Amino acid sequence: MHTHPVLHLPWRILVGTAGTLIILAGLVMMVAPGPGVAAVILGLVVLSTEFRWAQRVVRPAQVWFRRAERFGMRVRADAVRRYRARRELRRKHLSSG
Repeated sequence: MHTHPVLHLPWRILVGTAGTLIILAGLVMMVAPGPGVAAVILGLVVLSTEFRWAQRVVRPAQVWFRRAERFGMRVRADAVRRYRARRELRRKHLSSG
């Protein structure tokens, strides 16, 4: 869409409208039942595909998500390592008993 000059403005309007509607739905879901914060972040991500200001707003959330993802992977790896160690101890205990 970015290479065709005639479609550039309608595409930006479409993305802006879709992102704004998702953000508004998220704001409504903050009061009503639903994943409000997730919808607001999703709306900002949609807007960030076309608008620089939205990229600057979303950037801290992306950094936080990557940190949380790395932390989750470390916790998972530790849990798997502890599980395998306990399983090995059980096997040794059962085979020696």
